[in-house]
Amino acid sequence: MKHRVCNVSFWFLFLVVLSVVTAQEVEDEREFDYVEGSEKGPNHWGEMKKEWAACNNGGMQSPIDLSNKRVKIIPKLGKLKKSYRPSNATVKNRGHDISLQWEGDAGSVRINGTEYLLKQCHWHSPSEHSINGRRYDMELHMVHLSPDPNVTNKIAVVGVLYKFGRHPDSFLSKLRGHVRSMTDRKEHRNIGKIDPREIKMGGNNYYRYMGSLTVPPCTEGVIWTIHKQIRSVSREQVKLFRSAVHDYAERNARPVQPLNLREIEMYDQTANQEQHQ
Repeated sequence: MKHRVCNVSFWFLFLVVLSVVTAQEVEDEREFDYVEGSEKGPNHWGEMKKEWAACNNGGMQSPIDLSNKRVKIIPKLGKLKKSYRPSNATVKNRGHDISLQWEGDAGSVRINGTEYLLKQCHWHSPSEHSINGRRYDMELHMVHLSPDPNVTNKIAVVGVLYKFGRHPDSFLSKLRGHVRSMTDRKEHRNIGKIDPREIKMGGNNYYRYMGSLTVPPCTEGVIWTIHKQIRSVSREQVKLFRSAVHDYAERNARPVQPLNLREIEMYDQTANQEQHQ
């Protein structure tokens, strides 16, 4: 009986995670594109399928402009609690982006007392989020899921922005050969264990707001954490990730969406320290 209960619990947990995954990004890139004026472009995503209606009708869509005028410093947010570990991973050219998908336990982040398991990361160029109206040269999204059936907000995304600099990003350098070899080809390749801790995120300061996925079905209720520090990436690296995907996705950034009545919170370690002095 105990063995049977364990099996039931496992399958229940599996179905919960599966239901969350199906609410994630569409992987068939033929269904949409990023071309301005295209019938499959961002302005029409919400018209193409009823499941994608939020892309046009949602009130909490992403990305947004992280304007200093809207930001509220919230000391109680605290440092982002990350607990990552190496796990087998697959590099995938999805046509509309390059993604890295972990197949085992790659660790998690803890947000508002809830653990979100790291599942995959992918890159956009130029950046999707902007800061005070400025878009940067690349953006990384680390997608996390909560398997807890009692949690309302199932998806948490941690973002890192990049600008052209003198030094290439060391993590992207590790993927260079794999990405180059699958240019213009929808392909996936297991590359062994990859340690998420090697992704450099910068300091402890970050923005936090409630938003959505930035590709169809534009699911809302996503907890966004965007690191404030801008990292460095080389022009060659950005060019490689742009040329590897299909032509229409060389600029695979969704336009900035209305903030509406949402608040943008910020954790500022310096302000927090000064408050306690």
